[in-house]
Amino acid sequence: MSPIVLSLTSFVLAAGVFTLVPGLDTAFVLRTSTVSGTRTGFCAALGITLGLFVWGLCAAFGLTALLAASKLGFLAVKWIGALYLFTIGVRLLVQPRHSAQPEEGEKRINRQTGMQCFRQGLLTNLLNPKVGIFFITFLPQFIPHEANVVTFSLLLAGIQVLLTLTWFSLLIMMTAPLGAFLSRPRTVKVLDRVTGCVFVAFGLRLALERQG
Repeated sequence: MSPIVLSLTSFVLAAGVFTLVPGLDTAFVLRTSTVSGTRTGFCAALGITLGLFVWGLCAAFGLTALLAASKLGFLAVKWIGALYLFTIGVRLLVQPRHSAQPEEGEKRINRQTGMQCFRQGLLTNLLNPKVGIFFITFLPQFIPHEANVVTFSLLLAGIQVLLTLTWFSLLIMMTAPLGAFLSRPRTVKVLDRVTGCVFVAFGLRLALERQG
C-alpha cells in the first residue's frame, strides 16, 4: 500500500470517529431539522460544513498557524464566538418555541429560516478558533512527505466536509419518520431548551479555553 493511500485510509477512519462524536454542530442540526423541517436542517448542515472547509482552507495555507501563534487574535475570536454561542443559547432557554409551525405573523419571517440557519451554522464554526487549531494540528499528521502540503491538506479538508455532510444528512433523514412526535408543542419546547443548554455550555467552555 502506497504512503498516500495509507494516509488517506488512516485519515478517513480518524475523521470518521471525530465526525460521529456528538457536539454543538450535531445538536444544532438535529434541533433545526426537527423543529423547522428537513430542508432547513440541510441549510444548517451546509453552513456548518462550509465553515469546516473555510477552516481547512486556512489551515492549508497556514493562516490558522498565525491564529494559534497570536494571543490577541485567538482571544478576539474566542470571546466573540463565546458571546455568540451564549447569546443564542440564552435566547432558546428564555424564549423556546411552542410549535414547529409558524403563526400568521411569522410566516414572512419563516421564509428566511433556511438562510438564517445556514448563516448561523457558518458563524458557529468560523467563530470557534478551536476548530481552526484542530485542523492545523490534525491534518499534518496524515500528509505524506512526498505529497504537496497545500493540495493534500485541501483534499483532507474536502474529505472531512464530505464525511460531516453525509453524517448530518443521515441524521436529518432519520427525523422524518418521527415528524409527528417531534412537532408536538412540548417536544419542540424541550428541544429548544436542550439545544439552548448545549449552546450555553459550549459558549462557557470556549470562554474558559486557554490558548494551547
